[in-house]
Amino acid sequence: MRTNTKASDFFKKEMGDMTFGTFLTAARLSMDLTQAELARKLKVSRSMICDIEKGRVLVSPALATKIARLAGFPEKFAVKYCLQDQLRKAKIKMNVLIEAA
Repeated sequence: MRTNTKASDFFKKEMGDMTFGTFLTAARLSMDLTQAELARKLKVSRSMICDIEKGRVLVSPALATKIARLAGFPEKFAVKYCLQDQLRKAKIKMNVLIEAA
């Protein structure tokens, strides 16, 4: 039997709200990299990768885009999640919608 569930609904149910940290973890695992290996590729510390994945550090849209390109993931999702995290931390109840210029 097949249900008509959107992927975003499935992931929200399984993992909660999507954050840039969960995006980064998925990107890193899809490339089969450890945190240390990804950190070397991005020229940042391993602890920074850990802090981003845990939501302790927010990233800029520029770094989000760089990570998405490295992983071969759509840049718009990376930028959306990084901006949404910034709004969430500022306790601003708005949603980010991204479209190409």
